[in-house]
Amino acid sequence: MSSLLLNKISILNYKNILDKTFNFDSKINCFIGNNGVGKTNILDSIYHLAIGKSSFSISNENNINHDSEFMLLDGVFLINEKKENITCSLKRNETKVLKRNEKVYKKLSNHFGLIPVVLISPYDTNLIIEGSFERRKFMDSIISTYNKTYLQNIITHGKLIKQRNKILKYFNKSTKVDMDSILIYDDQIIKLSKPIHECRKKFINEFMPIVIDKYNKISGKNEKVSLSYKSDLNDNEIADLLKNSFQKDMILQFTSCGIHKDDLIFKISNSSIKRFGSQGQQKSFLISLRFAEFEFLKNNNNISPILLMDDIFDKLDIERVKNIVDLVNSSEFGQLFISDTDKIRIEKVLSSLKNSSKIFEI
Repeated sequence: MSSLLLNKISILNYKNILDKTFNFDSKINCFIGNNGVGKTNILDSIYHLAIGKSSFSISNENNINHDSEFMLLDGVFLINEKKENITCSLKRNETKVLKRNEKVYKKLSNHFGLIPVVLISPYDTNLIIEGSFERRKFMDSIISTYNKTYLQNIITHGKLIKQRNKILKYFNKSTKVDMDSILIYDDQIIKLSKPIHECRKKFINEFMPIVIDKYNKISGKNEKVSLSYKSDLNDNEIADLLKNSFQKDMILQFTSCGIHKDDLIFKISNSSIKRFGSQGQQKSFLISLRFAEFEFLKNNNNISPILLMDDIFDKLDIERVKNIVDLVNSSEFGQLFISDTDKIRIEKVLSSLKNSSKIFEI
């Protein structure tokens, strides 16, 4: 098993963090403080360096403190005891610069997968309450971490769909649609769709039992959960779908079928977890997804990801908190970062964990 460790991070003008430097424990690090003081942004800065982008900011400039003109993140990682210095900098109205050991990445995708990380946060509720895009992104991010061909296929497929939609958008009754271009894009979309679909099917078949196992351990095996893969390609060929939906696509002015419409279906007791799951059940399910992601990445990358847990104990009963702590203890995790508002609760959690730790009061 390979080793991964974040030794140190320096944060400058990142969101509400003006200037902070942290030297970390090799196992458990806790950030304690009231809401709004920057605990989540510290975890997000770690995620940003590992993945190359923020976990929740859509616009890069939203990551710069509103009173500043630039931001800088500088992290010192150890991968198999080899030092890796990752820096990310951004000036207003300029392109973000990501570097590995002073060398600038030409493409962000080249960095993806170097530093596996799993973030459990309140924003995970989007996986349940938002549309299918969030669930596809969750699935794609995991597969792309260990399958670079899949990552490139997803990127290329997304560009092809955008170009096809652009042609459809400009079509109207007085303008002849450019069928030659449509067929060219269809041919490329067809070639990419099957391998993407097969990768997703394989992933879900392997991932689902892990999620169920984690949920059972968190909930105490009192509830039955499931997840399934919904895709137009489960029962149809993509070539037939594109051909049969073409008239509809011209009216809608976008591509209405294909793997870009795939979804994950989450259920509890055979009913939608979004509609029938309690707040505690939904949170337990989301935490189970993330712990399953952790185990899946560890097994496929032969390295324990950095685990970030942002305020995950809130709104959970004592029994579920205890079960999560037991799960962490038994998961052979690498380095763990936790944020919480309750110092007493964290001290109780730490007393149950079997590793060295450090508390930072923010």
